[in-house]
Amino acid sequence: MKKILILVFLGIVACNTPKEKTQIVEASCGQCLYGLDSQNGCDLAIKIDGQAYFVDGAHIDDYGDSHDLNTGFCNVVRKAEVTGKIEDGRFKASSFKIVEE
Repeated sequence: MKKILILVFLGIVACNTPKEKTQIVEASCGQCLYGLDSQNGCDLAIKIDGQAYFVDGAHIDDYGDSHDLNTGFCNVVRKAEVTGKIEDGRFKASSFKIVEE
């Protein structure tokens, strides 16, 4: 009986744990272009299904000058391939790669 309960418990935990997935998303500055105001300064954010999330695990300046007129996240929306999950209203990235168009 104990073994069955343990297996049921493990099954429930496995089903409720948010899974990481890889997807193509829009990426930009959360404050400048997505209107997020929960933190100060320029920070990397992505949009999934029309909802913007700040990104943990990648920094806005890791991909060049964020204020560059042609490629900076504060001025343009770029495409990115990301892997991660949404947790506590933020996107926890285990990988973040710019997709060149």
